[in-house]
Amino acid sequence: MTGAAAARFDLPEPDAFTRPYWDAAARGQLLLRRCRTCGRNHHYPREFCPHCWSEDVVWQPASGRAMLYTWSVVHRNDLPPFGSRVPYVAAVVDLAEGPRMMTEIVECPESALAIGMALRVTFRREEGQEAVPVFRP
Repeated sequence: MTGAAAARFDLPEPDAFTRPYWDAAARGQLLLRRCRTCGRNHHYPREFCPHCWSEDVVWQPASGRAMLYTWSVVHRNDLPPFGSRVPYVAAVVDLAEGPRMMTEIVECPESALAIGMALRVTFRREEGQEAVPVFRP
């Protein structure tokens, strides 16, 4: 493919429903969905509560605090642009508000990773792309 851009597998595809989430990320803020019926938060964003099935769900700012639940260091990934990022830390974090979130850990050597370590959201920003939440100590 000469002259054509390689397909990207790391970019979100915002729609009208998720646009508030991505707009907040561009401002450096993580949003969650909160159910006004049962009071629980959830992530990934859905139009209904996965706990009680209520449709009375609203956007709510998250604190940005999390704890590391588990991780894996990825040493090989052939999909663009991941190959240029290896090694990287794919992780699952427990957000302070309750939900678990798949993400990436940045600005942290592998040797410093520990289950339960405190993390804070930051955002990967690339020109012309959506800001993506990632976490750092």
